[in-house]
This record gives sequence, C-alpha cells and structure tokens, in this order.
Amino acid sequence: MAAAAAGYYVGVDVGTGSVRAAVVDPAGAVVAHAERPIRSWEPRPDHHEQSSRDIWRACCDATRTVAGGVPAARIRGLGFDATCSLVVLDGQFRPLPVNVEGEGERNVVMWSDHRAASQVARINGTHHPVLAHVGGVMSVEMQPPKLLWIKENLREACWERAAHFFDLPDFLTWKATGVTTRSLCSLVCKWMYSADKGWDDTFWQEIGLGDLVADNYRKIGTEALPPGAALGGGLTPEAAAELGLPEGIAVAASLIDAHAGALGVMGAAVPTLGDPRSGELPLSARLALVCGTSSCHLVVSESPIFVPGVWGPYLSALVPGLWLNEGGQSATGKLIDHVVQGHRAFPELRAAAAARGQPVSAYLNDHLRLMKGTGPVDGLTRDLHVWPDFHGNRSPLADATLKGTVSGLRLSHGLDDLALLYLATVQAIALGTRHILDAMRAAGHAVGALFLCGGLSKNPLFVQVHADVTGLPVILPEEVESVLVGAAILGARASGDFLSLQVLTRVPHVGRLVFPLIKDTRFYNQKYRVFLKLVEHQREYAAIMEEP
Repeated sequence: MAAAAAGYYVGVDVGTGSVRAAVVDPAGAVVAHAERPIRSWEPRPDHHEQSSRDIWRACCDATRTVAGGVPAARIRGLGFDATCSLVVLDGQFRPLPVNVEGEGERNVVMWSDHRAASQVARINGTHHPVLAHVGGVMSVEMQPPKLLWIKENLREACWERAAHFFDLPDFLTWKATGVTTRSLCSLVCKWMYSADKGWDDTFWQEIGLGDLVADNYRKIGTEALPPGAALGGGLTPEAAAELGLPEGIAVAASLIDAHAGALGVMGAAVPTLGDPRSGELPLSARLALVCGTSSCHLVVSESPIFVPGVWGPYLSALVPGLWLNEGGQSATGKLIDHVVQGHRAFPELRAAAAARGQPVSAYLNDHLRLMKGTGPVDGLTRDLHVWPDFHGNRSPLADATLKGTVSGLRLSHGLDDLALLYLATVQAIALGTRHILDAMRAAGHAVGALFLCGGLSKNPLFVQVHADVTGLPVILPEEVESVLVGAAILGARASGDFLSLQVLTRVPHVGRLVFPLIKDTRFYNQKYRVFLKLVEHQREYAAIMEEP
C-alpha cells in the first residue's frame, strides 16, 4: 500500500452468497485469496435469512486458508466488510430466531429481506426530520423497520429475549475482538445514527421502539468509531485460533460491503492517456459503482448535499470528515441471472457456453456480436425495453412496491431472443444508473467519471453500456478484488502503519479506462425517455386498479 510499509493486511468480505478472504501486500495487491459459500433460507415470500454461526465458520475457514501463505509475524491488521444484514443475539450472545418457525440457527435478517413493508410505510408516514438523511423515504432494507417487524411479530420468541442487535459487519468485529463498539458506517447508513449528534430519541419513540431509548441504546450500540479505527485490544486469543491469525493484531472498525468496494477503487490516480476527460478528478467528482448482486452508487462531498430518493448525506460514514450519498439498485447481478436462467433457451445457452469453455455472459456477448455483424450491438433492442425494478426501486424513486416491466416480447423463444432480453436488461440497469445520476446532479453533485468494481465490472458489455448510457468514462481498477482491498485498507489503517484513511484512498491503481463508443447519443436518449415512461405507466396501471 506504500513502499515503506512492510506488513501484510487481511481483508474479509461477507457478501450475499459467500465469504471471501484475502491477504493484501504493501502495494495494495491481493497475494492470496479464498472463497467459501454461506447458506441462505427463503421460508416465505420476501423473507431472506442466514445464520451468524454459519457465516463466522466460513470467515474462519477462508481466512485460515489465505493466512497460511505468508509469514505470520508480518500480518499487521484485519478488516471486515459485510452486507448490511441484521444479526440478533441473546444476553449470552447466542442466536435467536428471526422467523415464525422458531429456527434459532436462522438469526440473520438479510439486507434483501422485504418482510417489513408495512412497518417501513408507517415509519415513513411519521415524516420525522431524520428521514431527510435517507432521501426523505426510509428503505425497507434498513434496520429500524426490521426491528419493528420483530417486535410486532416475534415479541416473546425474539424481541423480549434479545440483548444485542448487530449490523453484520459489527457482529464480525465483535467476534474478532469481544468489543461491541459499532462502526459509524453501519450506524449512520442503516440505523439513523448521526455522527455528530448521536441517536435521536424522538425518532425511536415515535416509531414505536422507545424501549430501545429506555435501555439507553445498549442493544443497538452506545459507542461508535469511524471505519478503520482500531477496536479494543485487537484480535482475541480465541478468534486468533479460529481465524489462523496472530493474536493481538489490529482489528478495524468495519464497513458495509459496497462501501469497502468504494474505498478500494475511487481514489485511484487517473492517467490522462491523451484524453482530457480522463484527467485527475477531485474525489467529489468520482462515483463509485459497486455492482454485484445489487448495485450501490457512492459519492462523497465536503459539505452535505440532500438528494431526494438517495440515501445520505452521511457524515464520516466512508471517509472521515466527508459526507456520503448512496444511491442503489436492489437487484442487478441477481436480476440478470433471473432473466437469463428463467428463459426457455437457458439450457441451450448453458450447454453451448460449457462446450466453448466460457461463462454464459461471455457467450451471450459474443452471440450478440454475431447477431449484429458489424458495429455496436446497442440498437438490437430498439423495440425491446425493460424496467428493472423486479425487487422494488431503491433510488431515486425509493419505492419498494415497484415491479419489473418488459415491453416488446415475441412468441419466439430461441437463443437470439434470450440474448436480446439479456442486452435489454443490462441497458435497463445502466439507464437506472443514469436516473440516479440525474437526481444527484440536480441536487448539486458534479460527477465526472464512474469507478466500477464488483462482479459485474468484469463483464465488458456491462461496462461499455454504462459508459455509453451515462456518457461518462468508466475507470476499472488494476486489482479486480476491490472490495477485499477496501477491507484490507481498514486493517492497514488500524495497524497504525498509515496516518489516515484519506492517505489510503490513494492505494488503488487504474487498470483500464473505458470511454463511450456511441457518438450519436439519440438512441440512448430515446431509450431513456421510454425507460421513464415505463414507470409512469406502471404507476398509472396501479392507480386504475385501486379505483372503486
């Protein structure tokens, strides 16, 4: 990470479906990497659950694997990131069930869980002033509505027995250190905590969770530290044995997974490469697009900017002293998988891709080029349009009730049709990014480039379409595992090897710059107009169906 630093740093990333661990060297490169699956349960519609014990076992297994390849004495720090899921434990730190089945092992309400729809509607109906920091409308994916659902539906089995409600990243640092101190990232972004004012008693009392206030917030956090701050006395002997790491090494206050990706990508020094658009940009002009199962759009500013339908501004939630805004799309990689794997031609696609030794996305990208012949493939979807909110809209409409829409389907169901639907879905996701960018710009952000990381950033079509749809250059990091680098950066800061997290944002190196190829912007301007009409019409249809 810096030439003078002699240590190695371990980053652990807990995503939706797996745990990944890596050892990162002083230059910010991943030198060892391992991945382990984690279980999920979907016992009923909109209910998504996991097990904190299963997640921790996977963390330990993956970390032991990567740590064995470097000298233990040179491992200096450990950082965690994870999805913003809710972990529930009793007074002895044992799991409590978050389900009506009473399955205690399933004690994690996942970030993607939408069971608390009525609770979040009531919370938003209060119009409490703190809601200004979530774009005016709280998401069902945040923690207060989940807590309220547990209180109202599992009072005896869970709520009255619960002693600790952790955001998943904070649960991991507690397991590593025995310290219940939370990260500002989690509390500010998902729990309505203020970095400068703390908890707002009136909010919790007004939404029906005043018992948390009466308990002096002991169950949800009485102390918070900025990301990268060292926690307690470092790694405990028990956790060190489980993780295969040296006892006492620094453990950092954590980050949400998307925020770790932003930390690992958005500060890279951008070479000019003879193009003025790719010159050095201030940090505030860089939008980190962390694109995996879902996508997050993160941008920082020196002063607070309020964006309707976009989360934030959050002080010190990512970089100390800077304000963060976060847009997002609830389903992106998952949406592409859903569309592709649910198509009748998917078995044919899977067999053809396997025969060629390619991922299905690479095969589809090649197939689209064959269909087009010469020139860009974009125009193939002139008559096929998708509204991508199959799991509701996170930003900028902040409407979890919205559904997906496809216009232009035909009776045919071959591989050509699957490829076109795949392309239209990728375009729709990029148009959603443009929609979020428009809201940010209208509020005062001046975004000049997209810094992409995450699984979808490895798909050349996804990257190029985002450049073409937004008209912005896309910067891809040299180290593709940006989220793991971001987690390791936390450990590096906690170790004391670096003076500030701001210094560490300069760690990433640019791997590639992708510029818009479409010279005639009319096509995507027209697609964008159709895109906005799709949601307008969907709302009109819903209103008609509500008529007496």
